Amino acid sequence: MLRGACVYYLTKPPTPAVLLTALNKVKPTAMLTVPLIIEKIYFNKVLPSFQKNFLLKYLHKIPPVRKLLNRIAGKKLKETFGGELRFFGIGGAKLNSTVEKFLIEAQFPYAIGYGLTETSPLLAGTGPANSVFESTGPAIEGVELKIHNPDPVTGEGEIYARGPNVMIGYFKDPELTSQVITTDGWFKTGDLGVFDGKNNLYIKGRAKNVIVGASGENIYPEEIESIINSFRHVVESIVIEQKGKLVALVHLNLEEIERKYNNLKDEASKCFEERKEEILKEIQDYVNSKVNKFSKLSRVVYQPMPFEKTATQKIKRYIYKYK
Repeated sequence: MLRGACVYYLTKPPTPAVLLTALNKVKPTAMLTVPLIIEKIYFNKVLPSFQKNFLLKYLHKIPPVRKLLNRIAGKKLKETFGGELRFFGIGGAKLNSTVEKFLIEAQFPYAIGYGLTETSPLLAGTGPANSVFESTGPAIEGVELKIHNPDPVTGEGEIYARGPNVMIGYFKDPELTSQVITTDGWFKTGDLGVFDGKNNLYIKGRAKNVIVGASGENIYPEEIESIINSFRHVVESIVIEQKGKLVALVHLNLEEIERKYNNLKDEASKCFEERKEEILKEIQDYVNSKVNKFSKLSRVVYQPMPFEKTATQKIKRYIYKYK
C-alpha cells in the first residue's frame, strides 16, 4: 500500500483544464484508469510534440534518440499528473501497444491489472517495476489461474480462476451460478488468454466476442479496436461482423475535427459529409496497415452518438452487433 496515497478512478477523459487543476492541487501518488485516458494523452499531446518539425520527427525514429526523448516526455507527463505519481494502474480494456512501448521507454510508473467483479476484482497484475509488455503479469498471491481446453497450437483458451477472492455464487440464482462455477470451484471468466513460460498472462479478448474468420482463424475485435482508438479523431469504437466482413463503428471527436478544419461550422453539411468520409477512409487505411490479413476492415461506419455503456463503462456490444 502506498503511504498517503490519493486514488482517482477515471472512466472518461475530463477536460484538460479540469484535469490539470485537480492533479496539481491534489498531487496523487496512485491513479486507477482505463486505457482511453493515457492513449488520448499520448496520441493527442505527446506524439504531436515529436512531429512538429522535420528534424524532431526524424530523430524520434532513431531508437536510442527516441528512448531519450520519451524519457524526457515521461518526466513531463509525470509532472502533468501532479509530480508525485508512483502507481498508474490501467485496466478494463486492452492498452494500445504503441502507447505501452512509450510508457516503458518513458519509465512511467504504469501497471496493468486483470480481474472481474466476481473476483473482487483482481486476478492478475504486478507493480510498475515488473510490468511485462502486453501482459497483465502473473496471478496475484493466493489466486490460481489456468487455461481451460487450450488450443494445441496457440495455447489459447478460456481463463479459469480459483481463490478466496472468487465469489461463492450469484445471489439467489443457483442455475446461473452452476453455469460459471465448476464443481471443484473454478470460476469460468469468459475471457480468452494464454500464458508465457514465466506464467505471465496475456488476455486475448472475451470468448463471446471472438469472430471466426472464413478460414477458421480467431479474430479478436478488442485488438483491432485498440488500434482504431489510437487514431487521433476516434473517441471509441467497436468491430462487428456483417455478412462475413469486418466492419468498424466509430464515434468521432467532432470538436477535434472542427479545430482541424477551422471553417467547418460555416460550411454546408455536404462538405462535412465529404470530409467525414475522408476521415473514415483514413481510419480504415491506418488500421489495415497494422493488422494481419484476417483482421482487415472492409468498412468503417460513422457512429454519431456515443455508444451505450454498462455501469463499468463497457460498450453494450449486443446492441450494435447486427447494425
